[in-house]
Amino acid sequence: SGIPGMSVCDMSTPERILKPGKVVIVLSGRYAGKKAVVVKAFHEGTKARRYPHAIVAGLEEAPKKITRAMSDKEVSRRCKVKEFIKVVNYQHLMPTRYTFESDFAKAVKSETLADSAAKKVAAEHVNKVFVQRFKDGAAPFMFSRLRF
Repeated sequence: SGIPGMSVCDMSTPERILKPGKVVIVLSGRYAGKKAVVVKAFHEGTKARRYPHAIVAGLEEAPKKITRAMSDKEVSRRCKVKEFIKVVNYQHLMPTRYTFESDFAKAVKSETLADSAAKKVAAEHVNKVFVQRFKDGAAPFMFSRLRF
């Protein structure tokens, strides 16, 4: 069937775009316009959430620009990162072409989000990773402002 000479693409198992480590932009809600990293993706949904969704860890407040003239105190203040961890419906995420390699999956799990104390510990871990990656100069897209 189809055009002679053209191969038919098998669409029974579509390639998953939202994989762990993918940088996404949150499109709606409190964190709309903020960048986040997919920690765990649930393509088929779960019993509690029957829609495709993902656990994301992102930057609520990105670090500010620093220059050589600034003192160490000011540099440390401007390097601060405010993070968030959230479960988001796929329809409210826009994938980018960038990836962010991290070990968030160890600290951030579905069970972690239910317990506020565990969520705070996971958020501290996420914060440390973001700050370290910013200071190393890795993943510049994650720490630059969105221009739109």
